[in-house]
Amino acid sequence: LWAPRLGVVLGYVTVALLFTWPLPAHVGTALTGDPGGDTGVYVWNQWVFQHEALVNRQSPLTTERILSLTQRVNLTQHNYTAFLDLLALPLMPVLGVVTTFNVVYLTATILTALFTYLLVRRVTEASPIEAWLAGLAFAWSPVLVARSTGHFSLVAAAPLPAFILCLINAGRSRRPFDAALAGLAVAWAAFSDVYYAVYCLLIATAYFAAQVVEVQREPQRARQPWVWVLDLLILCVAGLIIGLLLGRGGHVEVFGLPVSIRGLYTPVFVLTALLLVRALFWWRPRVLATWSWSPATARAAFIGLLACAGPLSPVLYGIGENIVGGHYVIPATLWRSSPRGVDLLAWVDPNPNHVVARWAFGDQQAAAPTAYMEHTAALSIVALAVVGVAMWRGWYRPKAGWIAFAIGSALLALGPFLIVAGMNTYVPGPWSLLRYVPIIGAARTPTRFAVLTALALAVLFGGALAALGRRFPERRRAIAAVIGAFLVFELCPAPRTLYSAEIPSLYHIIAADPRAVRVLHLPFGVRDGLSSAGNFTAEYQYFQTLHRKPLIGGYLSRIPRPRIDRMRREFPIVDNFMTLSEGGTLTAEQISRAHRVGQDFVERANIGWVVIDYATAPPALVKAAFHAFDLDEVAHDGRRALYATAR
Repeated sequence: LWAPRLGVVLGYVTVALLFTWPLPAHVGTALTGDPGGDTGVYVWNQWVFQHEALVNRQSPLTTERILSLTQRVNLTQHNYTAFLDLLALPLMPVLGVVTTFNVVYLTATILTALFTYLLVRRVTEASPIEAWLAGLAFAWSPVLVARSTGHFSLVAAAPLPAFILCLINAGRSRRPFDAALAGLAVAWAAFSDVYYAVYCLLIATAYFAAQVVEVQREPQRARQPWVWVLDLLILCVAGLIIGLLLGRGGHVEVFGLPVSIRGLYTPVFVLTALLLVRALFWWRPRVLATWSWSPATARAAFIGLLACAGPLSPVLYGIGENIVGGHYVIPATLWRSSPRGVDLLAWVDPNPNHVVARWAFGDQQAAAPTAYMEHTAALSIVALAVVGVAMWRGWYRPKAGWIAFAIGSALLALGPFLIVAGMNTYVPGPWSLLRYVPIIGAARTPTRFAVLTALALAVLFGGALAALGRRFPERRRAIAAVIGAFLVFELCPAPRTLYSAEIPSLYHIIAADPRAVRVLHLPFGVRDGLSSAGNFTAEYQYFQTLHRKPLIGGYLSRIPRPRIDRMRREFPIVDNFMTLSEGGTLTAEQISRAHRVGQDFVERANIGWVVIDYATAPPALVKAAFHAFDLDEVAHDGRRALYATAR
């Protein structure tokens, strides 16, 4: 039995190499994303994990390599990708930083494909080749390939099919072993991306809700005499919306109180809620309990929780420290301006990664890299066609749970308000309310639910292929081969756009310095996923993987505001540099004081090197740096200059 299994693995390895070409030929010198963006942070994650664990012999969940003027940084709220970091740990001393990162990336895609293959084999009657194609359809879906240009934590999607597989096994067997595996899968998801841990909780909640309750439609009853009031309210609100569309605002009185309405968000939300209530009265759902809680179930659930909490205990402890210390960051969820979802039409876009699409519609990755990475939601047209035809002809009847999984995740990915062809319709979706639910709201960017939709489609695709094979058994292999060829052609993103991993030569000079000094970059700043103080770019941390000296600034997914305020308060010259890096101005007194305390700051902060990026540093910032510090130019590469401090 080992030969077919080895064939599955080798097949995915081959696809991984072909679909990332020419990366395998430049595995040590190039990356699939810009190291000056999110890619640089994920490379830094692996390096700093290895540096803290093997070099400093300390917990890799904290570091003093960035934001080094204050206490060690707690990384438990950072998108740290601990699972990928662990994979990289034994490889980095042998292969180096860039090669290790690319090898780990390829490994993550292969694992995603393998666990999808196992899930499809478990929940459908697909043959090995049909399940293999389903694994390919998910691991190299446009959704995940687009994320491999920056959000590498989302590429490590293997825990999602693994958790669903373990959850189904645990739900059917109630065995502690299966429950423990499900709990470990949740921990694995959390160590890949916290969003995936939230998704696992949502999936588990929906799965057990389906086991516990059943929804039926009640028999036809006489029309309720007061339903006309609801219909009248719907007409009134609809009329108000039409009035707002035709005019500039609305003024109404409610029980004698004047109410001014100028936007469409609230009226459309009210209309949507009224329509949903009206639909419930029409459908007349009846909820019935269908499952009783047993000691075996309680024991399995408890063991699953322990299996999840055990591996996560260091992270949970770090989060607890942040909460107790008042440093836990909880982003505010705003009604109108929270992150938007994917465009409704994006689901049926042609694969934007394909060379033909890039030729016909332009390279979206180059034109708008952030939007491309975050809002790509294109589903495989081949997979949709196979599932649609098989269901239309009556050859395939998927379980209702998988249809609900696909539709539900797609609705969540649409975000708080429905967007069609770039236009906000103001129609609220499920995420408009779920984003306020504790824990679930931590997955604050709804576009990433598209990963779940792609997984659901892959499972449905595997089941539809199996149904076609059963319908035409004598042509089963031929059908799989033809559909597989179309699928490979559609999904193939090669040749991939590559970015140079070369680090400017002046950082080799810093790396050769044996002193334990700090490096100051100008422009200077502190940045997280929500805000920025000053101007900081992730490439500074990527360059740190070579020179290894502590940085004054830094980027993390979440940085407590008090930490930034403390830095600005204790080091006024740092506050000055942040202000100037943003393009602000200083008073004469601030400039004079910076000149007086500049050399003292160099000694106190142990700054050995200053790097000025003349392409982005405002002239006032450069002038202030030379006034404050005694700088001696050591190297210049055209854009950046390296200066040694007088210490």
